[in-house]
Amino acid sequence: MRRFFALLILSVLALPLSAERWVRVNLLGYLPDAVKVAVLMSEDAVTPDGFVLHEAISGAAVQRFDKVRPCGAFGQMQSTFRLDFSAFKKSGSYYIEAAGVKSPVFRINADAYDGTADFLLNYMRQQRCGYNPWLKDSCHVHDGYIVCHPTRSGEKIDATGGWHDATDYLQYTTTSANAVYQMMLAYTRNPEAFGDAYGANGSAGANGIPDIVDEIKWGMDWLCKMNPEPGMLFNQIADDRDHAGFRLPTRDSVDYGWGKGLGRPVYFITGQPEGLLKYKNHATGKASAAGKFASCFAKGAELLKPYYPAYAAKLAEKADAAYQEGVKFPGVAQTAPGNAPYFYEEDNWTDDMQLAAAELYASTGKRDYLNDAVRYGRMEPVTPWMGADSARHYEWYPFVNIGHYLLSNVTDAAVSKEFRRNLRTGIDRVSERAEGDPFLYGIPGIWCSNNLVAAMITQCRLYRETTGDTRYLEMESALRDWLFGCNPWGTSMVAGLPRWGDTPEHPHSSYVVKGIGYVPGALIDGPVYATIFNSLYGVSITQPDPYSRFQARTVYHDDVNDYSTNEPTMDGTASLTYYLSALQNEGRKERTVTTDRNTWDEGGIIRTDSTKKVISLVFTAADKHDGEEVILKTLRKHHIIGTFFFTGGFYRDFPEVVQRVKSEGHYVGSHSNNHLLYNDWTKRDSTLVTKEQFTTDLLDSYKELAKAGIQTADAPLFMPPYEWYNDDIAAWTKELGLQVINYTPGTGSNADYTTPDMKNYRSSDVLFDRIMQYEKQHTLKGNIMLIHFGTDNARTDKFYNRLDELITRLEKKGYVFKSLREAIGM
Repeated sequence: MRRFFALLILSVLALPLSAERWVRVNLLGYLPDAVKVAVLMSEDAVTPDGFVLHEAISGAAVQRFDKVRPCGAFGQMQSTFRLDFSAFKKSGSYYIEAAGVKSPVFRINADAYDGTADFLLNYMRQQRCGYNPWLKDSCHVHDGYIVCHPTRSGEKIDATGGWHDATDYLQYTTTSANAVYQMMLAYTRNPEAFGDAYGANGSAGANGIPDIVDEIKWGMDWLCKMNPEPGMLFNQIADDRDHAGFRLPTRDSVDYGWGKGLGRPVYFITGQPEGLLKYKNHATGKASAAGKFASCFAKGAELLKPYYPAYAAKLAEKADAAYQEGVKFPGVAQTAPGNAPYFYEEDNWTDDMQLAAAELYASTGKRDYLNDAVRYGRMEPVTPWMGADSARHYEWYPFVNIGHYLLSNVTDAAVSKEFRRNLRTGIDRVSERAEGDPFLYGIPGIWCSNNLVAAMITQCRLYRETTGDTRYLEMESALRDWLFGCNPWGTSMVAGLPRWGDTPEHPHSSYVVKGIGYVPGALIDGPVYATIFNSLYGVSITQPDPYSRFQARTVYHDDVNDYSTNEPTMDGTASLTYYLSALQNEGRKERTVTTDRNTWDEGGIIRTDSTKKVISLVFTAADKHDGEEVILKTLRKHHIIGTFFFTGGFYRDFPEVVQRVKSEGHYVGSHSNNHLLYNDWTKRDSTLVTKEQFTTDLLDSYKELAKAGIQTADAPLFMPPYEWYNDDIAAWTKELGLQVINYTPGTGSNADYTTPDMKNYRSSDVLFDRIMQYEKQHTLKGNIMLIHFGTDNARTDKFYNRLDELITRLEKKGYVFKSLREAIGM
């Protein structure tokens, strides 16, 4: 018998894995009016005749769709299909069921992209060189020493600041200037999308300047150091001697010849092939770098003028000087290799000079600059990677030509028409490559492919906004979705975005390897052809590949040792700020409330508009309702709509109370099902429940709401048990289309549950006086005031008995009581 079972086990192991199916969606979510397409992948042959959209919380079928487009075999998949549900526009949280499988949960909401562009800036701050706010320490403070200059090599100059390029600590004018320019594009196009939560040095705390402007200024300061005087252009700090293993930037002890950690080489641009060690680049001139300097200085002079007028004036002076250096020395200034043959092989420069001339024309109005911009632009009508199957590393950079966009908007009709055509031609070439692909992915699988995706969606959107031509909107939307999970691997390509989804967990980063942090907001390199992955030095997989079933001609690995697909990229991250800020603004146009005046903490709303004398009363209960009569009577007397949060147990045990509260017009929502403690009291970021436990508990509570006749759409606010939560809980809640709220700290009203035997006991007199004192010192504008619906019998001093008096006093002071949902703006 044992032998029989052994043979049976062996025969089972010998069988192939059963065929599976997956539905890929944009994990971050969709704007209501957006193109919305999911992709069904199947390892077996399948022919779905439609698919169904379900509400995430209730599981109820919402709508059936028949728009299923077959796309054939793809990699290891025998069948793939595009599932179009663009016609559905109702906000909420949903999943798709197709061919017997369910998609991950996703949101449809006008706020789907709120804060996402600002979130990217977390990674930019983490990449800062000089003072690093992430580590609260400084690095590379001895930079640097001039090299490659005919007369000044070895001279010490101040080249501190800027950003590290990626996981290594090299710094390049090429990528840094592009990052600065892309963020300037984002801010000038969508200034409303950016907030102010950090200071100029990247530390937490508002300084009256949008955070993206602080980041632009940080990069611009470094560019000024890399072009300290006319004709003196530097292209790079350090070289591949930097590749000395994972280490924090503050512990960088590489010796470049001036002592361990005591200064790095700063490469002067000679306009000729450079490299101090075994290999040299193929440089032919200076214009690619000079054009980048000039375009940044010209645009920066306008953007920074309101904040730093004297500094902006100096930038304006530097812009033309840098431009003229490019005119004198046409050609490319490539980065310098060392002991390995890898470097940024930028092979085009006319696009940089075109952009510089266009920006100088925009700032000065001088026709000569416009003529130059047109002349340079005609030398490269289409960025050459567009439509190509391959390219060398950074061969055609930047990956998007913003000069074409600027010229497409000039008043000269002929010029405008010509460069609109150039924009369209590039998009059309990528679109042709995407035909038949289930993800409409026409991007070559080369190193930093996600940067190309960011470039293409930027070009698509700029072209669409300029011309009104929507023919490429589906491809643009597909590439957007690709970055956030609608790809073969089902993962977002931006670390930590969305917080609740599958995002890179093991990026190639010293912060991750050293276990002291993460890389929030980082756009990773992205998938590459398997041939590239297999040909690179030092790349490998250190753990079993969870994406093995989805690897095909292109591969992606969430593995710290795969620097070809999983390394964060600074310039790519900056390049995505424009598109995400544009989506945030687009979402704001789709809703009536366009300004968020709420105060947030750990992803939850803890205060409404702090400029208005509005108070919202909230009441919670798990197993007691002794305050029912007094509270409801008081609210009726003052014509106040209250907000009540009950646990699942309360709904089960006191259904008649729930119905009474509901019948009197108050908001009735969830306080969880089993009143779990979600996170540690002293270490807030330590989550004590799994996502599955949390989700199951919350969904169970909404089942009780449904039994009480309360629909999900009528209860979008969620008060966590114990009024205690963290970022994890807020993110998991948001995934389900709900919003965490909490009381406003300070008044102490939440201590009305305490009993005389407790150390933190507060009598009703103390609570009342504390509220009034707090109002006198701080005001109660936007206050969310918590009072318990019932308390332990050991507390005979019930604070809710003072509610009428409290409301009366506050109304005399001019306060208005509104329902929380109204005050929040939901």
